[in-house]
This record gives sequence, structure tokens and C-alpha cells, in this order.
Amino acid sequence: MDITEQFCKIVRQRSKENKQAIGLLSRTGLTGQVMSVLRQELDSMVRVISLLNQTIDEREHLINLTLTGKKWKLRSNANVTDKQMVEIADTLTGWTESVYKFGCAFIHLSSFHDYVFNDPFENLGQDEIDSIKTHLNNYHGFPLTTELTMQSISFYLPMVFDKIEGNLECYIQNLEQRQTTLI
Repeated sequence: MDITEQFCKIVRQRSKENKQAIGLLSRTGLTGQVMSVLRQELDSMVRVISLLNQTIDEREHLINLTLTGKKWKLRSNANVTDKQMVEIADTLTGWTESVYKFGCAFIHLSSFHDYVFNDPFENLGQDEIDSIKTHLNNYHGFPLTTELTMQSISFYLPMVFDKIEGNLECYIQNLEQRQTTLI
């Protein structure tokens, strides 16, 4: 098995486990944990998209760093940041950045973990709320007239996961086929 195949196998295994976790966590009402798993799946997607936007040589270098447990650095020694990867992915999807940013608040300890008593959507600006509602409406049928709250989106989160998972699988297949440059 070459390193690209090994990398894709790891990404698929993580995605499979994330899908199982989403099902369990959604059924038990652990919305904050659902958001954390969504963020993990999105992390996989932005990494695969980032790899697709590298030369084959640079891609193999980055994959090798993953397989050896090292931080991503380009051959030029420049760090590859989450911000850079999210920006690349966002140009393809238009929703990656908002989901990633919101999901980060559930990965890192933050006031968002108090969502049962203080809904994090109350701290977002109207533009960001409208953007999230529009994406949820376009992709999952979220009613635009419904107030955006953790409770109101909890039903939609497994669908958001499925969207990310489906896109991820498409990008993994592109990676396996040695395609380059999506953007």
C-alpha cells in the first residue's frame, strides 16, 4: 500500500468512527459533542482539499508528515496552518469557514460549552447568523423564520455531518486518483 492509499484509509476510518459517534451523540442530546465531531470531520475535509491543491511531490511530503506524526510544513519549511486550509476549502464550498469557526469553539474550552444556559448564537452578529441560517436552509431545509439556537439546529446537525462526509469522500476519491488543483 502506498502512502496515499494509507492516508486515505486513515481518513476513511476516522470518518466512519465520526459517523457512528454522531449517531450516538445526537440520539442522546449531546449537542456540544456533536459539534466537536463535526469539527473533526471538517478537519479531515480541509486537509484533503489542501492536499489536492499541492503538487504530487508536495502532497506526498505532507502525507508522509502525517503518517510519521509530524506537523505539516511545506518543503519550503513554511508551516501549513488551519486558517490557510480552511480558506482554500471555503472557496470551494462557501460554508466551510463558518462551520469550522463555530466548531472550534466546541473543541477548545469556551463559553460555548455553557450552551444549555447561554446559547452561543446570542453572541454572534446578525450577518453571521444570517449566513449560517442561509447555509442550513439551502442544504438542509432549515426554516429561515426559525430563530437560530443550539436547540433549533440540533436536529440538522446529523445532516450537516452527512454533507461534510459526502464531500470528504468525493475529495478522497480525487486524492486516490492523483488529481490535483481543485481551485
